[in-house]
Amino acid sequence: MKNIIIGSGPAGITAALELSKHKNQEVCVLEKKAYIGGISATLDFDGNKVDLGPHRFFTKSQRVQQLWESVLPLQGKPSIDDIELEHQLSYSKDKNAPDPEMTDNVLLYRPRLTRIYYSKKFFDYPVSLSFRTLKGLGFLNVMLIGFSYLKSLLFKKKEVSLEDFFINRFGRRLYETFFKDYTEKLWGISCKDIPAEWGAQRVKGISIAQILKDIFSKLLLGKRFKTKQTSMIEAFYYPKLGAGQMYEQMAKIAQNNGAVLSFNSDVEKIKIKDGLIHSVYIKKDGQLQEIVGDNFLSSMPIKELIEKMEGDVAQKVKDVAAFLPYRNVRLAAFLFNKLKIKNTTKIKTYNNLIPDVWIYIQEKGVKAGRMEIINNFSPYLVKENRNQVCVTVEYFCSDNDDLWQQKDQDFLKTALDELVQMEIADADDFLSSKSFKIEKAYPAYFGSYKDFGVIKDFINSIPNLYPMGRNGMHKYNNMDHSILTALETVDCIVQKNSDKSLIWEVNTEQSYHEEKENEK
Repeated sequence: MKNIIIGSGPAGITAALELSKHKNQEVCVLEKKAYIGGISATLDFDGNKVDLGPHRFFTKSQRVQQLWESVLPLQGKPSIDDIELEHQLSYSKDKNAPDPEMTDNVLLYRPRLTRIYYSKKFFDYPVSLSFRTLKGLGFLNVMLIGFSYLKSLLFKKKEVSLEDFFINRFGRRLYETFFKDYTEKLWGISCKDIPAEWGAQRVKGISIAQILKDIFSKLLLGKRFKTKQTSMIEAFYYPKLGAGQMYEQMAKIAQNNGAVLSFNSDVEKIKIKDGLIHSVYIKKDGQLQEIVGDNFLSSMPIKELIEKMEGDVAQKVKDVAAFLPYRNVRLAAFLFNKLKIKNTTKIKTYNNLIPDVWIYIQEKGVKAGRMEIINNFSPYLVKENRNQVCVTVEYFCSDNDDLWQQKDQDFLKTALDELVQMEIADADDFLSSKSFKIEKAYPAYFGSYKDFGVIKDFINSIPNLYPMGRNGMHKYNNMDHSILTALETVDCIVQKNSDKSLIWEVNTEQSYHEEKENEK
């Protein structure tokens, strides 16, 4: 059987790897870009490595965890910074587990700190009612937040919009302080116009009641209740040389098994014949080539998948696909001698660098949505890790937004000016910068999405077409969910099962996927 896989992101490469393990399965991966990894790719920046929006490797799926560790085994000895900075981490007990100082093919175990930056102060992420939070917000603001939350308990809103969802759980005041601006920057529209489904999908297991329970348990009992909240996870797995390293290594194994990877291969047309996908036409080196296959596994955006189909496609399906919404990310990568903002935590770092991996920017008057301290993901990503700081700043855009259309030099100046405005960096410490564009990074749950079932039914009606991954299913998946959709797809193909329900059911559970059943 010849399997044509469209896209080499986490889902596409996972499917290629798993199918390549079966001798009767021929595999061909078509990738539009010149690199592997999709939005999880790792690219070069002045001799350093940056992810297109860093991803942590965390899952409650043993199958996914075993896959990751089979490709990049977990470190058995400390990283270069673990001993010096006294990281309290658990390493593999396997005596043959790799030493990060001796090999690049290793999965690190990294400490995690994620915070919110608001009013030039750091707050816990997600928001907690800690002393730091109370002090940062001020007494009056805290009182107003408390009364607002009590009101939300007494007068529940019907959850039609995302705003209703947030207010019911946090109260209007806290919602407007820590949720509204970031969410509207991310999606480009008012929270009133976003269905509550987005909140049910992404903001799970976090509540004021649970936060209060955690606080009182520490005050009264001197210890923290065992909770399974996403926010309490304090470490994560991460490849030594960036998230993309995992998928580059997967691709090498798949190729050794006989899989073919074709880069710069943009799918132009998809031909339907007798109720099946017959072939795809790719544009490569200026030439149009037809590739015939038995199974077609797609992680390309569903909007484009439908647009490029030739054959019997109902107008209703085309109409829904045409108005599916997406948000792009424009990434500004910077190299500094040092940051202006200093580490005020008890966490040890080189040169007093702030210890965060992610920072959610809620600062008023700036367009930046989130930033990452690349040094803290892996000490091996930044060439001069002890003496320089690499950060990435994410901006959420639509195709016609000024930020998306700006020339690189103008965009990078905007981003640098905002870092200076927020007092995170000083222009005098600036060394270099680079702009990256990530199209359709976030499939959105508004616009024509309410009629998405029409597209889903159509795809299910084509026996040899399998949707996978975030964009391939128009579902706001995390990395492990995308991998699970690929694993379920391969199961269907190998078992000759045309029922795709298990693929669609990935990431539909109501408890947040990062909840750990046996959390330490």
